Amino acid sequence: MKGAKDALGVLSRPGPHEVRIGDLGLVGLSGTIYTPVEGLGLPAVVLGHDWLQPASRYVELLRHLATWGFVAAAPNTQRGPVPSMTRFSADLLTTLDVVCGVRLGDGRISVDARRTALMGHGIGAGAAMLAAARRERLGAVVTLAPSKIQPSNIDAAKEITAPTLHLAAQIDSWAPAAGHAEPLTEAGLEAGRPVQLRTLDKAGHLGFCAGRHWSSILFQNKAQPKTRKITRALVTAFLLEHLCDESRASVLTEGDVPGAPLVDPTRDEDENTED
Repeated sequence: MKGAKDALGVLSRPGPHEVRIGDLGLVGLSGTIYTPVEGLGLPAVVLGHDWLQPASRYVELLRHLATWGFVAAAPNTQRGPVPSMTRFSADLLTTLDVVCGVRLGDGRISVDARRTALMGHGIGAGAAMLAAARRERLGAVVTLAPSKIQPSNIDAAKEITAPTLHLAAQIDSWAPAAGHAEPLTEAGLEAGRPVQLRTLDKAGHLGFCAGRHWSSILFQNKAQPKTRKITRALVTAFLLEHLCDESRASVLTEGDVPGAPLVDPTRDEDENTED
């Protein structure tokens, strides 16, 4: 790929694989799963939804990752107004264990447990971090507009060993980067592991979600196709690099990307904003 603009165009579009859709209910857990039609030893990612959001709002991203060769699943649990983050993180790990331990697609699809990632949005990002702190041999962690939660995902950030990408929303009154993504990034950096923070231009808290939902009124968010497009590309690039050892997308994992500059939370505000 010639440059960041070219890579954003390529990786935001569907990949070469045809996709199958499955239901986690078949293994006793509410949720959905997207996979390539076939493949053995595939990489896998499990996503945690945000507060009140159904897993269906992330179908676009899950399907996209499946077209690029990933098994992508999302449990649809803990959707009440007062969810348990401990139970949610356990559900994410259970989902990951299921996709790693069960032959999918009539036995034609399997996952390599050494090539797995956890991802989440908002409080689901916090739950993903709690889960990642308890998971050995995890290949990557990705968060979208991460929220601080209890039990503390800042403490969890210090225990995670996998490379981590935080994508913060520039216009986010629910989980502004300065109070959420930045301290999470600092905690990981202090622990001496690779952590990256990017802020998506003009993105709102629910800009990562597709479809309509009544909570959009509560969050005061409109549909943001551009936010979802750049998110698809950045997440795909990060997972390809860390789960598949592919360097062709490194232009999106190193240095600034148009619409998604790197942020160094250890520098003062003036240094981060000067240009």
